[in-house]
Amino acid sequence: MTLINPSPSLHNEDLAPAANRNWGAFSIFNVWTSDVHSLYGYFLAASLFLLCGNFFNFVIAIGLGSVIVYLLMNMVGIAGARTGVPYPVLARASFGTFGANIPALVRAIVACFWYGAQTSAASGAIVALLTRNQGMMDFQTNSHMLGHSTLEVICYVIVWALQLLIIQNGMETVRKFQDWAGPAVWVMMLLLAIVLVVKSGTISFGSDIPADKLAAATADAGIPGAPGSFAALAAVAATWVTYFAALYLNFCDFSRYAPDEATVRKGNLWGLPINLVLFSLVAGITTTAAYTVYGELLLHPDQISAKFDNWFLAALAAITFAVATLGINVVANFVSPAFDFSNVFPRQIDFKKGGYIAAGIALVLYPFAPWNGSAAHFVGLIGSVMGPIFGIMMVDYYLIRKGKVDVNALYQENGEFKFNNGWHVNAFIALIIGALFSTILPNFTSILPAWWGVYGWFFGVAIGGGAYYVLRSMKK
Repeated sequence: MTLINPSPSLHNEDLAPAANRNWGAFSIFNVWTSDVHSLYGYFLAASLFLLCGNFFNFVIAIGLGSVIVYLLMNMVGIAGARTGVPYPVLARASFGTFGANIPALVRAIVACFWYGAQTSAASGAIVALLTRNQGMMDFQTNSHMLGHSTLEVICYVIVWALQLLIIQNGMETVRKFQDWAGPAVWVMMLLLAIVLVVKSGTISFGSDIPADKLAAATADAGIPGAPGSFAALAAVAATWVTYFAALYLNFCDFSRYAPDEATVRKGNLWGLPINLVLFSLVAGITTTAAYTVYGELLLHPDQISAKFDNWFLAALAAITFAVATLGINVVANFVSPAFDFSNVFPRQIDFKKGGYIAAGIALVLYPFAPWNGSAAHFVGLIGSVMGPIFGIMMVDYYLIRKGKVDVNALYQENGEFKFNNGWHVNAFIALIIGALFSTILPNFTSILPAWWGVYGWFFGVAIGGGAYYVLRSMKK
């Protein structure tokens, strides 16, 4: 659409409604292959698979969780397709033209942190491959800088720089990268699974793994209850849904380029419930086959590929998983802050500059590796606020505005979304109330039961969104 006299403080070419709508269902599908098929995504999928206890439970827990993810992504995806605007601009409808900078910066902070963490994971896969050579291993052991081995620093900087090439032509380059990387990762995943299943001589669903080893290896997944119990299955489904908390906010950064709602639904159908269930199944089978072959519970694919005697297969696996991790970085941790930083200073920062800022922050963070320490907990706390933000935005869009927004007004400083000098007080009151139950009480007090934290995102969505609806209704 053509905007009428947009305010310069709210508009630039990248923040404007998408003009080129050429993202078909295949490109939307590959948003999800890029987002899920990372080293951490594999770890979580394999862990949750094993914690289900058997194949039937897996279908129930992961299947149900994947359907919920699909439905939630359709909500924000359809909003993006209808309006053509990115996440921080859509947030103006509920938080105000300038108040939207707060939820945008929350998302950007989380993204910058994980941008560095995922870059480190991708470079680690390359380091693991190179150190199969004794000379490289000696270099890794004897040379250090910036708190890391020199080899690790070199690989990190190379991987970091490669990601910058992906955005040189904006979102179109992102689309082309995803359309290539997504299928490539699936091919490698299947190859890895086939090799290990053939070596093990059987297809197993994890029932032969001792309970103590399983509990120790999957501790980081945060699933309470014994494998296969109702508590564990409910937590598996909830954890799987919560894993996508960041993308529930900014999936419209991608769906805005789709030609229509049907394209978004079709891409999401293949990319979410179908792709997620199959990916988790392959990850689980591969992990259990690796246990049979190597006698170790290896939940990270780079750990498995490091065991290969065939150097070519090891190299292929390392490179593929590095590319997969770059894929999630671009989708979840690059595009979002690029738009978010641009939204704060649209006159000075466009999409590219916003991406460079995010990448620069990740580079500065690397010597400190905060993702390995307590800072990860801090960022997790910030991230849990994304639940109330999502609840507020979806209640505003679907219940208050009935799925219709005056797009032109989103770019008007003195228009419908000015509220109180650009800030919507009701939205921030609701955000505080939602964050109280999603973040503050479960993490800083013992008032709520221990299991609450597993479902904190859901409570944040429901309570934040509910509070917003009540406050808006009272105004009427």
